[in-house]
Amino acid sequence: MESATPGTRPMHDEVDRIVADWRRERPDLAVEPLEVFSRITRLARQLDRARRTAFTTHELDSWEFDVLSALRRSGEPYELSPGALVTATLVTSGTMTNRIDRLEGRGLVERHRSPDDRRGVVVRLTDAGLRRVDAALTDLLAHEAAMLDNLDPARRPELAGLLRALGAQFDDPARS
Repeated sequence: MESATPGTRPMHDEVDRIVADWRRERPDLAVEPLEVFSRITRLARQLDRARRTAFTTHELDSWEFDVLSALRRSGEPYELSPGALVTATLVTSGTMTNRIDRLEGRGLVERHRSPDDRRGVVVRLTDAGLRRVDAALTDLLAHEAAMLDNLDPARRPELAGLLRALGAQFDDPARS
């Protein structure tokens, strides 16, 4: 339960108190999952705050950043089909249509005919959208790097690997 760097005092957090309380009150239950998932939940709240701060600074909502960043990650010419955006952002096609409409109204994306399908369209990041998503990403990464400051840089790959192993089961399409 306690973790510490050699030569330092053991670290305790609010989750340690919660887990100790549950062990006292419900000794019949195995409460070890709380040690992991309560911390993940608390970190997720902090991450949400950092994201809101980074996105608000650049006049973006989280969903807008999701769509714009999917386009940005696609590489030049920064365009994807609406279906690819649905897959990348895990929303319904109706929701995506609404999101594209709103982003287009703000001048951050534009629709074009698909070069591969006369009936299809692609959504392309505008120059304004590119600047906005790049600036928001830069700020977001600064916030996220600050959140990692208390973790030894040499241990970060270990944490990333453990989280990858834990989350991989949810990335398996067969489980959906």
